[in-house]
Amino acid sequence: MKAVIILEDQLNSWLQALGSGHQLFGPVKSKKRQSVISWSKIEKWDQLSLTNSVPTSSIKTFYFPQPETLFTFSAKWNDPNAFRMMEPKTTHIPTLLVGVKPCDARSVMLNALPYKNDPYFQARLDSISIIAIMCLTQSATCFCRWVGGSPLSTDFIDVALYPIDKGYIAEPITQKGQKLIEQASETASLNESQLEFLENIKQNEQAEQAKSPNILKNLKEKELMQLYNAPFWHELAEPCLNCGICTFLCPTCYCFDIQDETVRNKGRRIRYWDSCMFPLFTLHASGHNPRGQKFQRVRNRFMHKLKYFPDRFDHISCVGCGRCIKECPVNIDIRQVISSMLEVE
Repeated sequence: MKAVIILEDQLNSWLQALGSGHQLFGPVKSKKRQSVISWSKIEKWDQLSLTNSVPTSSIKTFYFPQPETLFTFSAKWNDPNAFRMMEPKTTHIPTLLVGVKPCDARSVMLNALPYKNDPYFQARLDSISIIAIMCLTQSATCFCRWVGGSPLSTDFIDVALYPIDKGYIAEPITQKGQKLIEQASETASLNESQLEFLENIKQNEQAEQAKSPNILKNLKEKELMQLYNAPFWHELAEPCLNCGICTFLCPTCYCFDIQDETVRNKGRRIRYWDSCMFPLFTLHASGHNPRGQKFQRVRNRFMHKLKYFPDRFDHISCVGCGRCIKECPVNIDIRQVISSMLEVE
């Protein structure tokens, strides 16, 4: 599949063509708080807020809706089918996410591992396409190479866009991506200098990745109980507020709870986001809580991402987006946690 050039003055017509078969979403600045960039419906390219940092929220909301209806039921007592769970009539509209960062796209691949047999996740997986903008620069809180990613990673991306003067190099990664590019009204072939530019940034990234330590291998080699019983967890957890902001913003945190709710004789069973950082998350009906202490919850969050998940799936459950670093009110830094875990003997 061949990369092409899409110029700035063709971007809006391209989006309009794509919008005829998809609902389009992209990162957009909040009208109330300009510092907050979240995912909203778009119609024009200039609506997108494209920076060298990730949007405030991740794209997991498209794969794990908040909340998500699993079943519906009648709550009328005189209904012969009352409280009988029925599958909802759900239509998955083809959705196109534009302006995704490579780390966010990679999170979809990681989440698909534990949710391989989840029909709700898989249905959305099939209906969503991703146009990503490659990171030629990074913010101070980005560390994707640490965890096996890359600023140029194409995991779960359909079209990769590389910013150039007055436009983008559009490289199709999948057959679906090729069809998306073909909807552009006008494209141009890469000239020699543009081909050289693309090849150089890819070669430079390969060199950077080669210099990065194999943290996955090093963490997998660590003995589980030595990490579990390491003394630094108490000190790390001391300032933590258990607010859960790290888990809600994290693209690879997928803890959930399930509840039934009824409104005016109609009911539904919903799945909604929850957090392992909340004291009630592991509270048993008996009153026992296996993670009743704050340090136990903090330890579990990082052990899951950096040890349990890698041991099971051979990937670190983190994409290095830096959201938890940037937004943590008490400045807990997952990079320092990784370093502390690697120092455990």
